[in-house]
Amino acid sequence: MKLVIVRHGQSAWNLENRFTGWVDVDLTDQGREEARLSGEKLKDIPFDVCFASELKRAIETLDIILHVTGQTDLPVFKDAALNERMYGDLQGLNKAETAEKFGAVQVALWRRSFSVAPPGGESLKDTQVRVLAYYHSHIVPYLEQGNNVLIVAHGNSLRALMMYLEHISEEAIAEINILTGVPRLYIFDAQLALQEVKNL
Repeated sequence: MKLVIVRHGQSAWNLENRFTGWVDVDLTDQGREEARLSGEKLKDIPFDVCFASELKRAIETLDIILHVTGQTDLPVFKDAALNERMYGDLQGLNKAETAEKFGAVQVALWRRSFSVAPPGGESLKDTQVRVLAYYHSHIVPYLEQGNNVLIVAHGNSLRALMMYLEHISEEAIAEINILTGVPRLYIFDAQLALQEVKNL
């Protein structure tokens, strides 16, 4: 069976280099085009079920993918457990200006470390707790039944899942950035042992 994860297309605040977190911003035109191209790459995979966060940039990306692949009749489940990492007091701030204010080293820690949380927000570790709880309770049962699953979510919620699926260390995950609109395919055997991973 197959699991595909996709980070939503470029959002308005991606374009403006702002910390977005749980703020519900729209896709840009480029983001919609990224979603369309993602759909083109996924046309040959017959999905059985889809999951998305509750944020509209992920939901619209999923809608576009399903339209392009001709699979608009699939069951879709939306849950805040798949939302982007909550950036707390940093949400809405420009990343470059934040680095000038707090120092590049501190901002890099907030953005890329596994266990350091920004003020009022979540660490990647916190995000991983909710993502993996949802993955095991809601998504794994579909995979165990042999279903192909599509997840459209966010850079950090998907990095948290990647860590688990690919056995990535806390140090190594700091260097990994998931590109917007690029599908990542996981192929499992009947026992859910991972057989292959690749970007499409």
